[in-house]
Amino acid sequence: MSRIAEIAAQIPGYAPEDLHVDAVSAFLQRLITPVRQAHALPLLDAHGQVLAEDVVSPIDVPGHDNAAMDGYAFAGDQLHASQSLQLRPLAGSALAGRPWQGSVQPGQCVKTMTGAVMPSGTDTVVPRELVLPGDGGRIRIAADALHLGANRRLHGEDIARGSVALAKGELLTPAAIGLLASLGLQQVPVWRSLRVALLSTGSEILRPGEAPREGAIHDSNRYTLHALLTRLGVRVLDLGCVPDDPALLRAAFLRGAHETDAVITSGGAGMGDADHTRTLLQALGEMAFWQIAMRPGRPMAVGVFHAEFNEKNASCTQPASAECYNQDSILFALPGNPVAAMVAFIAFVRPALRQMMGCRHSAAPLLRACTTEALRKAPGRTEYQRGIVSESADGVLQVRSTGPQGAGVLSSMVRANGLIVLEHERGNVQPGEMVNVMMFDGAF
Repeated sequence: MSRIAEIAAQIPGYAPEDLHVDAVSAFLQRLITPVRQAHALPLLDAHGQVLAEDVVSPIDVPGHDNAAMDGYAFAGDQLHASQSLQLRPLAGSALAGRPWQGSVQPGQCVKTMTGAVMPSGTDTVVPRELVLPGDGGRIRIAADALHLGANRRLHGEDIARGSVALAKGELLTPAAIGLLASLGLQQVPVWRSLRVALLSTGSEILRPGEAPREGAIHDSNRYTLHALLTRLGVRVLDLGCVPDDPALLRAAFLRGAHETDAVITSGGAGMGDADHTRTLLQALGEMAFWQIAMRPGRPMAVGVFHAEFNEKNASCTQPASAECYNQDSILFALPGNPVAAMVAFIAFVRPALRQMMGCRHSAAPLLRACTTEALRKAPGRTEYQRGIVSESADGVLQVRSTGPQGAGVLSSMVRANGLIVLEHERGNVQPGEMVNVMMFDGAF
């Protein structure tokens, strides 16, 4: 049994002619194998990469009890809920990086800046704005103004020495990079970057700068998909526009399969007479051709170019140590309509590539919003309608559609800030109903 057939047999209700979106996701989760090559990168070069192993903290963070506010440090057990407290400030100040020398006794306090080591004998900081004038040069703290231990960061309260600071598979966001820097690390182990081949297919596609001709259209899919891939952090091998010529298509597929981890194409996954993509893919690898129960994005193909086959049928244009990974390459053949290609990428390809990158979390989060208008929806398919999410006057998230939802209306994707995800069995939606929305800031 082929790998494709074996995976399909594991999915209940698998039917390629009317495939549920959940079955597509389940299929891809079983098909994808994460990368296994790792290397160390300097922190400043590691943003957007994925951790290849757990990072164990070599230190406690923070490394000492320190002040969380500018104010005065003192012993908090002197506080009483029913009466104010007066304290005599001692000479000098505790500054960040310059600890105050000495010990603070009951009835005394020390001026302390944010981040400073808590002076000996202190455990509480009264913020400067809560300090009142007292008698004889003292400061006064009003009754019940704060509690014991207030405005103190405890030694090791963020990260304890020997604990896992970041887990394997974590995407290195700006916050994660900052956390690693707070541990004093200079470099970090990450999985190597994915390399993805991208091409548009069809003789009707105009290349940039090509003279207009009757019936031809400008290539937009390659540009939107290239931007989505770049934002995802993969390295793109741009194979350009390939006309409906079997020899040219074969050469492009073989190069992409041999040099990259994944090949993405738009157009040619349907049943048209001129769609040579389908025939070629069946000849070059194991393929699954689907008619997915979704709108937009119904036709899609996914498959595998096996490494042994690629070695025999392609001549790599780069040194083997550079880009020829000599492993299976996954193919995603997306619909040709611009919106359908983007939706299929967001719904299926992006999570699959994140899984291939080694990410622990691959799915984009959904939020709930209240519809402000009726939405037409036929049961029996999942729909991804372009929507505009905003906040109502009373602070409730609300969403409305961008208007016409045709698969070729690319301008609607520009106006939208998310996709309204209407589930398989759901019918028409009335104003005021709650719906799920996949926000573009999370999905891109």
